[in-house]
Amino acid sequence: MLGLAATLAFQDPPPPPPPVPAGPSFEEFLAGVRAEALKRGISEATLDSALTGLQPETVVIARDRAQPELVQSLDEYVERRLSARTIANAREMATKHARLLRQVDEKYGVQPPLMIAIWGLESNFGTFTGSYPTISSLATLAYDGRRALFRSELFAALAIVEQKKIAPADLKGSWAGAMGQPQFMPSSFLKHAVDFDEDKDIDIWNSMADVFGSMANYLQAAGWREGERWGREVRITRDVMAKIDRSVGMRSGGCRAVRELTTARSLETWRELGVTLATGKALPKADMNASLVRGQKRHFLVYRNYEAILSYNCSNSYAVSVGMLSDQIGAN
Repeated sequence: MLGLAATLAFQDPPPPPPPVPAGPSFEEFLAGVRAEALKRGISEATLDSALTGLQPETVVIARDRAQPELVQSLDEYVERRLSARTIANAREMATKHARLLRQVDEKYGVQPPLMIAIWGLESNFGTFTGSYPTISSLATLAYDGRRALFRSELFAALAIVEQKKIAPADLKGSWAGAMGQPQFMPSSFLKHAVDFDEDKDIDIWNSMADVFGSMANYLQAAGWREGERWGREVRITRDVMAKIDRSVGMRSGGCRAVRELTTARSLETWRELGVTLATGKALPKADMNASLVRGQKRHFLVYRNYEAILSYNCSNSYAVSVGMLSDQIGAN
């Protein structure tokens, strides 16, 4: 054995592994986007104006890595978003736009407090819609390669430029490509944005009628049910939590937020497990199923309408904040 070891020690070291081929350059990536976009019916003129001279934006990647929904706990996120000032502004805006919100509600069956809550959290009640060039942001995120959805959103943004005949530089939004006061991704704009004010132009940047109408149309399509709650805060003791862990499994499929939900159980089952309202009172008797969202200290039972909010932004921190803010508005 010693002789074999000595022999091996003096042998040439094994050759290094072959280098991993580098991915395509950004220019090569854009060439592939151009070729596919042409097949999708996007014109050469639109592609020339949108893609020529485009460069990846490092700040977009940095923002993507540091999303509040990813780096803050649910409890922290809710506390920061539901400040006294935000609640006061939300109530003021609900009063200011009450007539328009009633009209939208009559058509789509989406309660005004929910629309105000989403509007407030998405764009600070329309005061911040984003200043990042949408095409550039989406191209950067698609090239980054971690989320295939950004490539499809890039094609949707190019289709918007083509259809609306606007300059690509004028299409601006968040670092992630969300646009206008509702912060619609381009594909959502194409599918759900509506001309609620009937002026023959869909404008989710400036027309409040189109903003609220488009949001409500989106939520209705996502399964929002008129007259139903989104969920409610509940109290869970340590002993009750242990029983829940033994008795209730977690969801499967969907985005991360969906997988963080427990499987849906009847309110009667949750009562039997010892879950109560946050006040300590018994859960209501209703023929509804609910899933549990667990924070570090705060916990929530959520109903099927909650998943319509998740479709807007698949983050439990976000969806809980929207639901709680809408409750604060409705309680005014």
